[in-house]
Amino acid sequence: MPKFLPRVLVLWLALTAGWSVAQPLPAPIFVLNSKDADVSVIDPVSWKVIKRFATGKEPHHLYLTPDEKSLIIANAFSDSLTFVDPRTAEVQRTVRGILDPYQLRFSPDMQWFVTAANRLNHVDIYRWDGRDLALAKRIPTGKTPSHIWIDSKSTTAYVTMQDSDELVAIDLPQQVLKWRIKTGPLPADVFGTPDDRFLLVGLTGGEGVEVYDLAMPVPAAVQLIPTGKGAHAFRAVGDRRHVLVSNRVANTISKIDYKTMTVVEEYPGPSGPDCMDLTADGKYILLASRWAGKLSVIDTGTRQVVRQIRVGKSPHGVWTLDHAPRQ
Repeated sequence: MPKFLPRVLVLWLALTAGWSVAQPLPAPIFVLNSKDADVSVIDPVSWKVIKRFATGKEPHHLYLTPDEKSLIIANAFSDSLTFVDPRTAEVQRTVRGILDPYQLRFSPDMQWFVTAANRLNHVDIYRWDGRDLALAKRIPTGKTPSHIWIDSKSTTAYVTMQDSDELVAIDLPQQVLKWRIKTGPLPADVFGTPDDRFLLVGLTGGEGVEVYDLAMPVPAAVQLIPTGKGAHAFRAVGDRRHVLVSNRVANTISKIDYKTMTVVEEYPGPSGPDCMDLTADGKYILLASRWAGKLSVIDTGTRQVVRQIRVGKSPHGVWTLDHAPRQ
């Protein structure tokens, strides 16, 4: 074929001649099986497990690198991170010597990588050069650091202390503890509103979400949003107004309007709902049903569970590259 043919004409000829035009494959769904030390990889078209691969012991949470070339899986009991291609699910490398990485998060400016050591009671702050991690500071905290949120300016990391019922703030540039305050029972995940004004904390030992006003001289809880027993993990809807929270004991998911701080919708969350992701079109919630060993798929329009896929033991983290925005 002559090289000078316009691209439009080439495409027209391809279609009329019946040539196949390759389409990009949809990104797979990753489900961390904490008690099996592996990951189930699910095809979002057939909704079948197409692969399982080993990680270290107790993989709980995962996070994408700033260049979107690697998905990092934190293996708490193996003191390691597994880097995986988010498009092909191929393991790229393992980084060892990262002590007890239970939860993990990059700062928005991509300079800091923070991990919460759930069993060792400290938070680690690493510098990130685009490939490798260098420990900047290890900060002792309260008992059982659980989840991390970093503000939009990349200046403060907020971390919940699951077993000492605390919320702490860490200055990232200075790597020092700024303050600590008491929370309700068993604080788990934490979510910050886009304007950095409020923090939402899920109370796994309670029946709702605490709201903290960060504009106060000493941040304090100003409201409790009733959601259900065992409020645990957050996932923003992507419209910069709503966030989902899984209620592990109530077996529900609540949709919170964080402009009004009220629950506006509820969805089913079968069998100990934990971490979630949301498909790019917002149509499906992808939920780890932890006690059942399944990925539950919830239709946000009908508010019904439309399918469940058997995965491994104690599924926790859930993620796909084809996701809705996280604010």
